[in-house]
Amino acid sequence: MTPATPTTPAPATIAVVDYGMGNRRSVEKALDHVGASARITRDHGELRAADGLVVPGVGAFPRAMANLRELGLDDVIAERAAQGIPVLGICLGMQLLFERSSERGGAEGLALLAGEVAALRPGAGKLPHIGWNLVSWRAESRLTGGLPETCAFYHVHSFVARPADEDDVLGMCQYGERFATAVARPPLYGVQFHPEKSSLHGLRLLENFASVCAPTGSRVAVRA
Repeated sequence: MTPATPTTPAPATIAVVDYGMGNRRSVEKALDHVGASARITRDHGELRAADGLVVPGVGAFPRAMANLRELGLDDVIAERAAQGIPVLGICLGMQLLFERSSERGGAEGLALLAGEVAALRPGAGKLPHIGWNLVSWRAESRLTGGLPETCAFYHVHSFVARPADEDDVLGMCQYGERFATAVARPPLYGVQFHPEKSSLHGLRLLENFASVCAPTGSRVAVRA
C-alpha cells in the first residue's frame, strides 16, 4: 500500500473588516506575507466564515463607529467574538473594542472590553505621538510568542485606551504617560501600534495571530 502523502494544513482565513477607514491593504498584505489567507471585506457572510477578524483603523472614533453601525458590522464583530473567533484590533481598531471614547464629543464603542478611550497625556512631547517606541510585555500570550520582553513598534495616535481591568493589559508603552498599547482577553486582542509597519517584530506578532486563528487551534468564548 502506498503511504499517504502528508497534507499541509490550510492557512487561516482572516477577514480584514472594511468599514471605509484605515490601513486595510497594508494589513492584508502583511497577513498574506506571514502565510495567512487574508481578504478585505464588509460582506457579512465572508466575515462569518472567516477563522479570524482584524479590525484596522486610522481616523476618528465617532466616524468609525458610525460607519460600523451603518454597515451592520458592529453586530457581526460582536457575534464572532462571542463565538470564540479571534479578533485583533489595530490602532483605532483596538480603541473601538472598548466601551466609549471622549474623542470629538464622544461616542459609544463596541463595548467588548471594559474601559474608555481618552486623550494621551504626552508630557513635553507633541501630539500625535508618531514613531518607534518600546513596548514591554506584562503577561504571556500566544500573540507575543517569540518576541523579546521589550521591543519597539511603530505608533501613530493621539488617544489611548484605559482598560478598566488591569488583567486585560498585555503591553505598556511610555510617551509622557505610561499607557496600555496592547490588550488581550482571548479571543479579543488589540494593539495601539501598527504591526504591519513594524518590521520583523510586527510580522511575528501577525504570524502569531494567524496561528491563533488557525482552524486546528483552540478557541475560547469571551468571559462575561
